[in-house]
Amino acid sequence: MTSTRYTVNDVMTETVVTVTPDTEFKEIADAMERWKVTAVPVVEDKGSVVGVVSEADLLPKEEFHEHPPGMIDQMRHLGDTAKAGSVRAEELMTSPAITIEPGASLPQAARLMADRRIKRLPVVDADGRLKGIVSRADLLKIFLRPDDNLAAEIRREVIDRLFPDSHRVVKVGVTWGVATLTGRVPDAALIPVAARLAQSVEGVVSVDCRLEGPASA
Repeated sequence: MTSTRYTVNDVMTETVVTVTPDTEFKEIADAMERWKVTAVPVVEDKGSVVGVVSEADLLPKEEFHEHPPGMIDQMRHLGDTAKAGSVRAEELMTSPAITIEPGASLPQAARLMADRRIKRLPVVDADGRLKGIVSRADLLKIFLRPDDNLAAEIRREVIDRLFPDSHRVVKVGVTWGVATLTGRVPDAALIPVAARLAQSVEGVVSVDCRLEGPASA
């Protein structure tokens, strides 16, 4: 029993703002501002991702400007003072880049972002070439699936398979991503299974399972 499993490839943005290792600081800052992004992949000539420059990588230079020359002791708290003097992407970038493959599942992408505390991931093929980028906002697109589509998938992949002889008496409704299952089924032991499988359908927010077992004699 398998339901549709969406992957990073289904939600990623294919048009990506990138820079090269030689791109200078002001060009990077300008690109971020112009395209309203918080990070840009650093890509070599053959399309391989070698790093990522984020807003966090650019901030040390701004902090550096708050301190008069010679105040080294007061600058120690900045941590990465080397980046404060950097002018090109290859000096500013975080490398190696944290990337993900197009076929990865959405939970895998979400877990990687959470573990590494990053907001977006370059999507690369098996050879490390850039194919797109996926952000936290992209991962939420799955919850924009139409309610009718969710209801149809729950009926097809859960109800019709678990209860093939009585599926017509089970009603499936979805409103704002919340699925409601009602009706009487012949095997009460399968009711929790139906609820879990319905919840696992990509895009379902929650499940209100009101299924009942066979009527008492």
